[in-house]
Amino acid sequence: MAQKSLQDLFDIFLNQQPLFIKKEALQETHTPENVPHREEQVKQLATILVHTLRGEKPSNIFIYGKTGTGKTLVSKFICGEIGKRAKTHGLNLIALYLNCKIDKINTPYRLFAHILYQLGEQVPVTGLPTEEVYRKFIQTLDKNKSTFILILDEIDSLTDTSTLYNLTRVNTQLQNSRVSLIGISNSSGFTNNLDPRIRSSLSEEELVFPPYNAPQLKDILFKRAEIALRPGVLEEGVIEKCAALAAQEHGDARRALDLLRVAVELAERNGEPSVTINHVDTAQKKIDTDRVVEIIKTQPRQSQLVLYSIIYLKDLEKGDISTGDIFEIYGKLCKKYNLTPLTQRRVSDLISELEMLGLIGANIISKGRYGRTRTISLDVVGTALEKGREILKYELA
Repeated sequence: MAQKSLQDLFDIFLNQQPLFIKKEALQETHTPENVPHREEQVKQLATILVHTLRGEKPSNIFIYGKTGTGKTLVSKFICGEIGKRAKTHGLNLIALYLNCKIDKINTPYRLFAHILYQLGEQVPVTGLPTEEVYRKFIQTLDKNKSTFILILDEIDSLTDTSTLYNLTRVNTQLQNSRVSLIGISNSSGFTNNLDPRIRSSLSEEELVFPPYNAPQLKDILFKRAEIALRPGVLEEGVIEKCAALAAQEHGDARRALDLLRVAVELAERNGEPSVTINHVDTAQKKIDTDRVVEIIKTQPRQSQLVLYSIIYLKDLEKGDISTGDIFEIYGKLCKKYNLTPLTQRRVSDLISELEMLGLIGANIISKGRYGRTRTISLDVVGTALEKGREILKYELA
């Protein structure tokens, strides 16, 4: 009976008229034919990179702006367009994209290995001397006799700055190829904490991407919806609601697209013929809560304690939260829940892992001769924060 019910469910889904035509148009991996409301940034970046069409190495570029402001999209779009033009001129132009956070690129070894893999070379994840991988990296670049544009997204995730130093000096060791870097970060202060030699080489040109406003987000959603959805499935006010919600969160186009996509998925899942504002409200709660709940539930108890410490400090509204503050509260919670506390170094590692999961943010602040310190912020807000707090209390009890 269970199998028959499952087959019936499949039949119902396949027999109903789909709301989507091309769902990927509402996903962040989609690159549109045109990038609306980023005309100035497109022109600026194209003006810098156009030198590749003369066989010259363009300046290195540092791009920063909040999440969902089009940094990655514009970078990929311009590289794609210049790549097409270079091909018609018989020029070898290769654009490579790496997300340092997602790909966990935090050492020179991992960086060179990832690039080599994209160029068709096999390198073990570990085991070889870094110098050997670097030599293979240089040899492979030179063998291609090309101009390379290397896009390093979320470049602030690189904890080993020697990686950047090696990259900014790579052209001195190449004879037949050249490399230009595009660094992308959400933090405008990232370069302030770099060695001056790295900063001057990486930030030869800088571009700032401002947040989208609500009318711009509305226009973006209308254009994407025309590609992604069957005509007439969106009721009045749906796109406006998605745009308004995303505009409240620093003008995040990625957030707006996610809200619309999930709202349509919910309507389609329920067999409803159209998408309403209520679906958008449900989508917002689902996006925020599902991600936080799933991540928190699957964390080890020690990680849960570290996160609970950060939430506790956030509730105190004490301003900047340092790793030392977190370690102090964490130690008290360990006593409360009868757990053996970890070392401060290990707690610092767990903080980095929570940052990788998107639950918190971390910013490195230089204190001159007193060194550098990390300030921690909580990236979970609203309903998701309340739900997360409840789960932590339950899981730790």
